[in-house]
Amino acid sequence: MKLQSAITMFLIIFFMMMPVVSYARHHHVSHARPEPLPEWCQEQGYSCLRVKSGQSWKSLFPDQVERDIVMRINRTNRAIYGGIVIEVPDHLAMSNELDFSPLPRNIDAQSEKVIIVDLTVHAWGAYGADGSLVRWGPATGGSDWCRDIHRACRTKPGTFRVYSLGSSSCVSRKFPVPRGGAPMPYCMFFDGGQALHGSPGEVVRGNISHGCVRIYVNDAEWLRYDFVEGPNSSNNYHGTKVVVKPYGDSDSR
Repeated sequence: MKLQSAITMFLIIFFMMMPVVSYARHHHVSHARPEPLPEWCQEQGYSCLRVKSGQSWKSLFPDQVERDIVMRINRTNRAIYGGIVIEVPDHLAMSNELDFSPLPRNIDAQSEKVIIVDLTVHAWGAYGADGSLVRWGPATGGSDWCRDIHRACRTKPGTFRVYSLGSSSCVSRKFPVPRGGAPMPYCMFFDGGQALHGSPGEVVRGNISHGCVRIYVNDAEWLRYDFVEGPNSSNNYHGTKVVVKPYGDSDSR
């Protein structure tokens, strides 16, 4: 009799617990603590914002200018999603994009225009002949290792000249392996197969490309048509200078 009562009690408890287990299984109940805030998001003059489910760049920053600034600060044009942390300046409404440049506002006058690419801070800057910064934007360079080609593919550092310019329909002839076809809008080749080019949704705070410098599409279009010159008779066939700094060699923010 005691055994029968014990079995009955066990079955009652078992069936009472089933809905709780089922709910947790299907609704992914978790008591895990949120991820700690990243170091780069704890700088003076900035605040950290953890994105909630359903929020987007546009819903968080309806003003297009402010949205563009925050995306540049976070070095990405990828969509955001719940749980990630973004960096937001404390005085956004009173600022412009040059206020947040990780590159110097002025460099020594070069007597010509120059583009500086610093892949340590994941940014590029366009400088006028007087050395003043005209525009900057996020940049993603070559990866330490590319699994599809079984080798390192870092962007080569050095001083180069733009030698070839493409349009919005520019595509890679090599990637993805083996047939190519990856979009490279407004490509500006400066060293062999390495180019500055627009990259829809693939600019990040990191270096993950096959060697090209990925930048925002609107930045690439501006550089291509409003700043960069290919080799021609008026510049003695010297295209716009591009300086790629070595990885880890940065005195920028």
